[in-house]
Amino acid sequence: MKQAMQNQPNETAALSRRQFIKSSSLIAATTAAATSFPGILHAQSKAPINAVVIGMGGRGSGAAGNFMEAARIVGANAKIVGTADMFPEVAARGTGDPFNAPKDKCFSGFDAYKKVLEIPGVNYAIIATPPGFRPPIFKACVDAGKNVFMEKPVATDGTGIRVMYAAAEAAKAKGLKIAAGTQRRHRPSYIETVKRIQGGEIGDITALRVYWVNNGPIWHRGDQGATDLERQVRNWYHYIWLCGDHICEQHVHDLDIANWIMKDHPIRAWGQGSRQQLGDKSGEIWDNFDVEYEYPNGVRMFSYCGQIKRSFGSVSEHAIGSSGTADMLDGNNVVKPKGGNAWRARGLFKNDDGYVNEHVDLINAILNDQELNEAKNVIDTTMTAILGREAAYSGMQLEWDAVRDSKFMYGPADLYENAYKLQFGPFRTLKPPMPSLHDVTKDPAIVAGA
Repeated sequence: MKQAMQNQPNETAALSRRQFIKSSSLIAATTAAATSFPGILHAQSKAPINAVVIGMGGRGSGAAGNFMEAARIVGANAKIVGTADMFPEVAARGTGDPFNAPKDKCFSGFDAYKKVLEIPGVNYAIIATPPGFRPPIFKACVDAGKNVFMEKPVATDGTGIRVMYAAAEAAKAKGLKIAAGTQRRHRPSYIETVKRIQGGEIGDITALRVYWVNNGPIWHRGDQGATDLERQVRNWYHYIWLCGDHICEQHVHDLDIANWIMKDHPIRAWGQGSRQQLGDKSGEIWDNFDVEYEYPNGVRMFSYCGQIKRSFGSVSEHAIGSSGTADMLDGNNVVKPKGGNAWRARGLFKNDDGYVNEHVDLINAILNDQELNEAKNVIDTTMTAILGREAAYSGMQLEWDAVRDSKFMYGPADLYENAYKLQFGPFRTLKPPMPSLHDVTKDPAIVAGA
């Protein structure tokens, strides 16, 4: 995971964090794979690409840099014209080199995303807020007619998923271009590997294995802030309503490869997990999950993700076929038919950086009016992670439809109720959920149908 999120807040910000939290009055809350290798097509038009970045933390700043590099590769007339973040000192990162956004166009507060979308000429929105806020912000971008790059995952529960599906359909109807941060779909090494698998080089898929197993906990940013809300938002990775747990935030990449190969999503899952080495830290997420998924055709996917200290580690995806296997190893991919020569991706492809290529593909789609809408793929994959998480939390076998349709909400009612109704209303205070292991099986409809 390249996003490190290690920047610390600037204590000299003009607006204090306490003032910010107290004064906020509004809450934010495929056709996916490129058909040609990224970077081959170049801009045929010099129409300007005016981008705004919503969420200027580690991944947002990284995505902004990736956008600028992609614009250079394509030869596009592109610039960042504004930023939005909940915290003023973070929003201000967009004003300096290399982004150079105008200072008066760097907005902060929960409603900052609305302000930045009103900047004249904006036609490219980068959404890199904590995942819990992405559904209402994506909907706002679509309502405003903006092309969107959004980081993954795109929701943290079924309520957010439903908001995303509705907005994705609206984006499709408007002909908007949508790219997602499932960057392996923009890497030539993976595009060719999946093409070979789907072309039958290893026969019919009989099983899948996917891993995001680190050798220790991901960053812990500490408890900073004047209120419970601010402390949780600043340390968003450790709270379910903001992050979705690490099975959503990180393992979503590997789950996406499996869905891509299968051209579908699972229909049910069961699993287990625990919180072993994070017990003395704030937050509520688990540090390991083991989940078994079932696809409509009966194929099983075995999913493992963990952040506990161990000698074994792997971030990889594996397909087992009736006549061979395929191993996807961060671009060093291998397709091995039985009785035939193995195909290896190592060294075959230039420009194999998916973080840049996803923006290359989106810019080209905008300038050349090519079809690109990855929304459904990334929503399906996010929902796959949510399904596995809830199966592990509950100790039950759960069905896709039941979890997707559950009315259970992890986040504050002010955020989720308004997002679910696809509208927003003013409020004076937002009280986040205190740390506790909630799960959607508190929804009677799911328990009854299990």
